[in-house]
Amino acid sequence: MKRRTFLKKTAFTTAGSLLIPQFLKAYEQKHFGQKPLNDKILVVIQLSGGNDGLNTVVPFRNDIYYRERPSIAINQNNVLRLNDEIAFNPALEKIKELYDNGLVSVINNVGYPNPDRSHFRSMDIWQTGSSSEEYLSSGWIGRYLDAQCIGQSCLPHQALEIDDTLSLALKGQQVNGLSLQNPEKLYRQTQSTFVKTLTDIPAADNHDNVAYLYKTLAETVSSAEYVHTKAKVNKSRMMYPTTELGKSLNTIAELITSGVSTSVYYVSLSGFDTHIRQNDQQDRLLRQYAEAVNVFVNDMKANSRLDDVMVLTFSEFGRRVKQNASSGTDHGTANNVFLIGGPKRTRSILNEAPDLTNLDNGDLKYSIDFREIYATLLDDWLHTDSTKILTQKFNKLPLF
Repeated sequence: MKRRTFLKKTAFTTAGSLLIPQFLKAYEQKHFGQKPLNDKILVVIQLSGGNDGLNTVVPFRNDIYYRERPSIAINQNNVLRLNDEIAFNPALEKIKELYDNGLVSVINNVGYPNPDRSHFRSMDIWQTGSSSEEYLSSGWIGRYLDAQCIGQSCLPHQALEIDDTLSLALKGQQVNGLSLQNPEKLYRQTQSTFVKTLTDIPAADNHDNVAYLYKTLAETVSSAEYVHTKAKVNKSRMMYPTTELGKSLNTIAELITSGVSTSVYYVSLSGFDTHIRQNDQQDRLLRQYAEAVNVFVNDMKANSRLDDVMVLTFSEFGRRVKQNASSGTDHGTANNVFLIGGPKRTRSILNEAPDLTNLDNGDLKYSIDFREIYATLLDDWLHTDSTKILTQKFNKLPLF
């Protein structure tokens, strides 16, 4: 098949530009290695929409909290106490179980200078690891892949996103992650006669878009076959929730325990933009999150992998301290971050509770830059040079 015919048949061209379909999400690498980039694994869970941190980690002894949230504040008698100041939302009962076993770190007041309250812009900032004044086209995990793959071959699935589309976080300057809903689905997509025919067509030696597409397609087919084969090695015996997050973490668990050479997994749970009637919606989502993560962590423990697997949970921003007129909350700034799994901790609450007497125009002030968390995970967990990836040096936190 000639390339011109291929383009015409697949209708991948629009206004002179080449669009790569959703299942073509592989690394731009010519040869595949056989070893993982690192002996540790990071699982990132993104709570999309701006989760309300004050109703997640509740300052249950703070009168200002109850005054500013007369109808949505979590009842003091229902909270799951962590210390004399803060407590978990009761929907996080399954996270509290992990916390009591020394497997959860709570980091309060996480943000960045000059915060942006736009969902899209703030998420870009978190995913790229940039400042609010920078606009980057590569993500912090993608640049981690770039750095690790210099001078060596990389498997096209060293970073996997459990989704149909690839987030900016996993897009590097030279290397991209791979997105898939599940190994079986991706494998089926790459086994059609049409796709197999395309992979046998020699790509041009030049660096035009068509040559890139041929190479990417061939790599994706190879990666899909590898992941599909490995994923069948070890099926989980745990009863995961039937929610989307439960299914996604089940897939991740099976890939980890089957020995797939992936260093970073990425998954999202959406719906946290709670402007109206917040409590029911947030409680439902937090319960879904807690139940799925609890099973995942226990799955890792049962398979003797928990010491090597860390879960990072974040949201693009928190909510304002004062509730709105619709029994909800509007876009805010600083928020809490959870680290779950890995070795047991001696310090489960990293820093101070939010100071509701010292606000910035009604919003919480950050005290920990989110890039300090990234730097610590990159240096001390993924064993790479965070300065090269984040383009500047950040203080490291006592997370381990």
